[in-house]
Amino acid sequence: MRPALVFLVLLLSACGNTTGDGRRTATIDKSYKARDACLARNAAADDISNSDPDSLAHAIALACLPETEQLVSAANRDGDAKVAAAIRQDSEFRARGYILKVRGQPIF
Repeated sequence: MRPALVFLVLLLSACGNTTGDGRRTATIDKSYKARDACLARNAAADDISNSDPDSLAHAIALACLPETEQLVSAANRDGDAKVAAAIRQDSEFRARGYILKVRGQPIF
């Protein structure tokens, strides 16, 4: 009887916990999509075939800074500097990936 009671308590407690805020998750997803669309658009906008990918990635990440900062504010409610830096670094990394994709080069 006791194992059945423990199982029932665990089952009911699992149903009561949620893993996130649906609206916040939707806002973060929307911010990611807006940032990635900006990065892709800027990577394809100019003739980038002769430029250094790292320099271009930095410039494209700067061009999409408003979208990146919107993502930072949506995803980083606590204002953690490490989280904000990681998101900004990810923007530059993704910009580099879009550049390589436009050039037809392997990303990895």
